[in-house]
Amino acid sequence: MTANQEDALYDFLENVTEPFTLEDVAAFIRLIDPKRKNRLETEIAAFIDSRNVAFRLDNRHWVSRRGCFEPIPFVISPTRLELLNGILIPGHRCIPFANPELLPQKYVFYWKGSPIPATTTEGPPEDFYPYYCLFGEEYASQYVARDNPGNESAYNSDPYEDPPEVSIATLDMRNIYRETSFVPGDRFVARTRDWKAGEFELERVGKDEWAQADLYAWFEAAESGFEDSLALLGPGSSTEEQIAYAYWYGGKRMRDIPAYALEDFLYEKTDRIETVPYGIETRFWYAGKEIPDNKDIEGIPSLPDQTMVEDILFRKKIPISEFVVQSYVRDALFRNDGDIPHIINRIVPPVIHLEEAEWDFLADYISDALDEFYGTYSLFTDQGMGPIRQRVGELHTAVIDLAARLHKGDIDSSWLPKHTFIVLSQIQGHAAGLLEDLDTDEPPPEAEMETMDNTLDSMIETYEDIKELIGDALDSFRRNNLSVVRPVRAGDTENKVWRTVQISVGGVDVWRRVAIPESCRLEELHLIIQILLDWKDNFMHRFSVEMQDGMPGRKTLDGKTRIGDLASQGVAELAYEYGTKWMVRIIILSREDEGPEEAIRCVAGAGAPPPELVEGPLRFRKILAALEKGSDPEKQAARHEVGADFDPGLFDRERYNRKLRSHCPVKKPGMGPVKKDF
Repeated sequence: MTANQEDALYDFLENVTEPFTLEDVAAFIRLIDPKRKNRLETEIAAFIDSRNVAFRLDNRHWVSRRGCFEPIPFVISPTRLELLNGILIPGHRCIPFANPELLPQKYVFYWKGSPIPATTTEGPPEDFYPYYCLFGEEYASQYVARDNPGNESAYNSDPYEDPPEVSIATLDMRNIYRETSFVPGDRFVARTRDWKAGEFELERVGKDEWAQADLYAWFEAAESGFEDSLALLGPGSSTEEQIAYAYWYGGKRMRDIPAYALEDFLYEKTDRIETVPYGIETRFWYAGKEIPDNKDIEGIPSLPDQTMVEDILFRKKIPISEFVVQSYVRDALFRNDGDIPHIINRIVPPVIHLEEAEWDFLADYISDALDEFYGTYSLFTDQGMGPIRQRVGELHTAVIDLAARLHKGDIDSSWLPKHTFIVLSQIQGHAAGLLEDLDTDEPPPEAEMETMDNTLDSMIETYEDIKELIGDALDSFRRNNLSVVRPVRAGDTENKVWRTVQISVGGVDVWRRVAIPESCRLEELHLIIQILLDWKDNFMHRFSVEMQDGMPGRKTLDGKTRIGDLASQGVAELAYEYGTKWMVRIIILSREDEGPEEAIRCVAGAGAPPPELVEGPLRFRKILAALEKGSDPEKQAARHEVGADFDPGLFDRERYNRKLRSHCPVKKPGMGPVKKDF
């Protein structure tokens, strides 16, 4: 589709409320832009399904977000803070029942047919972040900043520190709370009057009006909806998309009342869905499990309407639009460097091979773009955008180059930092978005450019951090593979061949990498895990692997099983279940000769381990959030659970190695069992 046709499709979806067919939307689009008539229906279907912008009813019909959610009731549960202050904070409460293009401060709420008065509330930003975290915890500060120009200026004044106080738009609920005798536990049922405009009607429901059995039926539908959406769509492009599809797959019961408020369900009720790290973002995911990493840069999916230049770049794992290429051309004009090979090398780093025909096509495209822009380009008007565009382009080129080098290299990807390619994909996607915004002759407002500049600073810092971690991982991989991989010969002792094993705690950013002999039994690995995670063996445990030959379920492993036996059977990954709350992922990495110290040793790691008595990864993440951003009472309660001296980022490799040398010496032939002493 052309850009005008895509705009027309979005316009159609924002306004249609009844189920529609491809013919319906194609007829509307042809009124706006009649080009490419023959393939339009195919392109529409591919666009809708790949971008998840509407729900498929059957082989012929779709329903828009508006058509699905506008008639549906949902629940808002005011907090004690809101009741105490006589306010209601719209925040994330209306996902997915309002147009995602609208900011929460634009919503309008009604009570008995009349608009509820708006007011403002001031306070530290960390007090307001919990009301925006369904958008993604990492975006809460951005929503608060965009509430009003004053907040935006306060955040821009120091991009690395939150301002001491902000002001957000809220609803003045004092009269409503008073006339309804509203008490903690009471709820509002909200009904969408206008999805596109963000208008809602509220009515009160007492805390005891709904039967627990009815609420439990909604709870079961919600858990099923989230799990089905995750199974079918994976982590998706955003938390908003995940929530929308959870309601869709949760069926009519989830889209009806009695119901829990969504934030109460996700953060207080369910123990099967939780927020987990996803690169530099967060997503909802199965509790206790990690989102698998990508194998390379992933971006916008390949669509049948992709232009030739977009298709060439997509096949080279550079998922960008023509607007990004044009932004690179504008950058060349700003640099006063019209050398076409230089421009191509910025878009496609030399590490990525281009066929002669591909090079020629890109050269012709860039030459035409230079000719087209040259007549209208003004260095004077580009003084604000030019430096930002140049820095974004350099970052984008660096990310593409690094990802390509990693993809071509011989490193075992298990050695890379967790979610390496996801992080690189996210930086690349954000950088490409900025380049698209900067593909213009008209400079945006100064405040918007300041925000772009600060966002870019943060992206560059994240890139430098992941690049440093990748460098450390490459060094470790090379060091651990210098004497690697020689066949075991007859007469070798059982401890001569070693393995590097990675131990990752599911749902949190805590991992360890340890060198152990292939003769190590799982019962001994259990002791090693307990030491490396500072656990005290208070719970039952088991090791398991997925069943082979496509069979469902997992197989429990005997404690006498040796790591070398598993590796020889092709097992690369196993699970260590500890109690009912903790799942540890174990990856068997490279093979090597015995270590020079002849001792089990920790070679790398990150993060302080969660205390074993904490109720799983979801609770641990809430504790970490309280320690970082909570109120004084919340911080005090968190310290009570994890200890006064707990440091979330502390990883003391030498301390772990002292404990391993003391408690896990490598056994010589004839030695007794390894002692267990915590």
